[in-house]
Amino acid sequence: MATIKDVATKAGVTVTTVSRVFNNRGYISDATRKKVLQAMEELNYRPNELARSFYKNRSNIIGLIVPTVSNPFFGQLATCIENFAYDNKYKILICNSNLDQAKEKEYVEMLKSNKVDGIIMGSHTLDVEEFKNLDYPIVTFDRKIYDFPFIRSDNYKGGELATELLIQKGCKKLAHICNNLELNMLGNKRTEAFVDVAGKYGVQTVMIETDTIGFNRQGNDLAIQNMFEKHPDIDGVFVSSDFIAYSVMNICTMSGRKIPDDVKLVGYDDIFLGSLVKPYLTTIHQPIETMAQCAVQTIFNQIEGIRPNVDNTFPVHLVERETT
Repeated sequence: MATIKDVATKAGVTVTTVSRVFNNRGYISDATRKKVLQAMEELNYRPNELARSFYKNRSNIIGLIVPTVSNPFFGQLATCIENFAYDNKYKILICNSNLDQAKEKEYVEMLKSNKVDGIIMGSHTLDVEEFKNLDYPIVTFDRKIYDFPFIRSDNYKGGELATELLIQKGCKKLAHICNNLELNMLGNKRTEAFVDVAGKYGVQTVMIETDTIGFNRQGNDLAIQNMFEKHPDIDGVFVSSDFIAYSVMNICTMSGRKIPDDVKLVGYDDIFLGSLVKPYLTTIHQPIETMAQCAVQTIFNQIEGIRPNVDNTFPVHLVERETT
């Protein structure tokens, strides 16, 4: 197996020069770079990534904690994060917390002990105190924790757009299905906007909280079914996630309610299923790919000692399809 010394000898340069070419550091003439790259190719030289990480005191790995990638939103988010990290020679270690505090804490400790270069928190069931002494590059999604940088869409604006659309479409009694508000997530602004807009127009409302992120499909279906049984005159529903919006579609179909004739429906996220499953879902689009890229870049900035933006808020827009 070829070594860096073999490459240096074949190219007629020093080991330091080969290292500079590989790490893209310092001035190297085009001719020298070409000789080194050609020597590496001819010798089939593959640099030792582990040795590089020890030398740089980096693992080139970022930890990502999400509730579960089985939720299409988090699966899509994880994919976008992994793609951008990989393009920058980083790997992602994905941890599914399943909204279990003990499991989430174990994952945080594991990532610290394995010395990942940073942690992206897409799951937040731990008490804020658990993060108090977490001296690591970190970025969170939809939750403010101390002075850590965070990523969010303009949740309040999204809630406004969704609620105003339902009212403009003539809905007289609105339901809002959201996550557990006790977690104090930034996404709760969607609910705040719903309440404000409905109050402004004097529209009747019903509020339903699911489990924390809406993963209990059976429980969600039962809650939605009970909602329609108690309030059969609901004619507009704003759901805080597309994933749960599909549960609303399912219950409406089972109960003989037609969408959008009897019930108009708006989701939030604009996951890829929105334009694949009929009726195509009207939803609030948040730029998942751009937000994922920002999360990774924010970790990179912290690694390099660059002060990151703390509040990274991204605009949203309404995507009207067939459910309204």
